[in-house]
Amino acid sequence: MKLNNNNTSNSKNGNQKIMKFEELGIIKPLLKAITEKKYSEPTSIQVKAIPLVLKRNDVLGCAQTGTGKTAAFAIPILQHLYHERRGKSNSRKIRSLVITPTRELAIQIAESFTNYGKFTGIKNTVIFGGVKQKAQTDALRQGVDILVATPGRLLDLMNQGFIRLKDVEYFVLDEADRMLDMGFIHDIRKIIAKLPVQRQSLFFSATMPKNIVELSRKILRNPIKVEVSPEAPTVEIIQQYLYYTNRASKKDLLLHILQDSDIKHVLLFSRTKHGCDRIVRNLKKQKIKSAAIHGDKTQNQRQKALAQFKVREIRVLVATDIAARGIDINKLEYVINYDIPNIAETYVHRIGRTGRAGEEGNAISICEPEENAYIKDIEKLIRRKIVIVKENPFPQTEKPMTANEKKEWEKEKQQRKQEFFAARRKKQNRLK
Repeated sequence: MKLNNNNTSNSKNGNQKIMKFEELGIIKPLLKAITEKKYSEPTSIQVKAIPLVLKRNDVLGCAQTGTGKTAAFAIPILQHLYHERRGKSNSRKIRSLVITPTRELAIQIAESFTNYGKFTGIKNTVIFGGVKQKAQTDALRQGVDILVATPGRLLDLMNQGFIRLKDVEYFVLDEADRMLDMGFIHDIRKIIAKLPVQRQSLFFSATMPKNIVELSRKILRNPIKVEVSPEAPTVEIIQQYLYYTNRASKKDLLLHILQDSDIKHVLLFSRTKHGCDRIVRNLKKQKIKSAAIHGDKTQNQRQKALAQFKVREIRVLVATDIAARGIDINKLEYVINYDIPNIAETYVHRIGRTGRAGEEGNAISICEPEENAYIKDIEKLIRRKIVIVKENPFPQTEKPMTANEKKEWEKEKQQRKQEFFAARRKKQNRLK
């Protein structure tokens, strides 16, 4: 079994011999924890990154969620801190800082540090917004070696005087592309300005557009680039199916798909937060257990929904791309794209939630006329045709709108939206 394996054998370096964690120079307390988790073979990103981090190189990593990159930086950082703490006093300072964009991903990374560092005595804690800060500040007062944080809450607690970064020796910026997409660039710059100049920095991003490369140059010193490309293997392992339908038929087509009793556990992607809520309302009307996670949900609501989904109390978890970043569900067999993403790489990220560690995976996409062009972009990226489902009770009969039709439709959509919120405000005022 591979550690957080998501089809990383197709690396840029071609075929590699199968290695064991013991061959990477990892110390016994960490190997004991890795063995306890029943992991034996490191993934491609781990094979490449761990030795570099142990040698104190700055690393620029191009790898998606699910490739095992968390272990690629967590294991060597724990090893450095373990050696440095031996023979020292019990007082703890923040020696390692990991920044990540979402609450879910921050929690997952902190859990990884806890699991891998079980026998090292190294302490970590995680901070994020959307919840009261007292439990987080109490943990900080007790002292931690590793801090995992989202940018907003970190800056907030820094401004309140709870956190100082002057002792940080190991800095990790994870999911950098998503960080910029979410508008955190100014927060990141403020945080970097407070870090010691002498430090080891690790920078991970699923994609490497120009703005990401420019940001990495401001953080890293003489970095070594590590790259893995899971796109092709993802396509090989996951069975992909496509339904062409009309916009108005999507709701009915989804219910038709979910009549299949084999689809017991599915992560469904919607483009918008309102779309997530609307889908859940429709599913609940049909007695299908479901929940939504997105940015408007509280942290407790999101964690409750995710926990229920993991133990299969919920059949369908509906999520936006940002909220789903970092979600790791064991043995997830189905992903449904209710909306086709307009960025082809996002499709690969989505379907990569299933088919992990060699398990069976299935991806089903529901495409309306306005999204037909996105399918062409996706097929060009993955270099294969997605199987079109012929037995479709709601086939696509409409053509994509012209520019004028689309403009008029957007105008009507905005008007309906304004009317909806005006009616809701009126109702709330009556209840006061």
